[in-house]
Amino acid sequence: MPRRPAPSLTPRKSPVQTRSASTVEAILQATVQVLLKDGKERLTTSRVAKRAGVSVGTLYQYFPNKSALLQAALRLHLEEVAGAVEHVCREQAGRPLLVMTVTLIDAFFAAKMRDAKTSAALYSVSSDVDGWKIAQQTSIRVHKEVVALITTAPEPLIKEPEMIASMLQSMMNGVSRKVLESHAPEKRFPALREELVFLVRTYVEACMAVAVPA
Repeated sequence: MPRRPAPSLTPRKSPVQTRSASTVEAILQATVQVLLKDGKERLTTSRVAKRAGVSVGTLYQYFPNKSALLQAALRLHLEEVAGAVEHVCREQAGRPLLVMTVTLIDAFFAAKMRDAKTSAALYSVSSDVDGWKIAQQTSIRVHKEVVALITTAPEPLIKEPEMIASMLQSMMNGVSRKVLESHAPEKRFPALREELVFLVRTYVEACMAVAVPA
């Protein structure tokens, strides 16, 4: 029996006009709202279109199917997180290493936890829509910014900025997964954030050529 071709996840066309961009924004907001209200199994293009206030035909002009909708919503979320990290990296350039890394953690999780339920819902569908590819692209983008930030630290380092950035990202991503996989992300986050800051402080201090005064 011939195999069916995999459904396309690529949007049919990109919004180039303000009106089109507004339509896409409404559709993606509706996608998240339906996902939160009805769950991924009951999410359909018809329900999303109705929630967005557009026809199904209009929706199909931009997104060929349910998977494309979810992937686009996930991509937008991760781009917002990456944007927040990029902003704080440029803002914190030249600050002491401990200050910049703790501020980086807070910026990352402020973006992630701004709407914890949405973040958790999108995380839960990521494996269904090749989310790892989007996450990988975002991770590369963030990594470059974090490396550039660490390079500006005034303290002499005994480890390469590339390695420090990789470890910081691994720690932040690990805690993020732990939080989003929990039943109550908002309740778990404060304690895990405190533990992460302790872990990062200990690691960063070990990366400095000169010990930090107690």
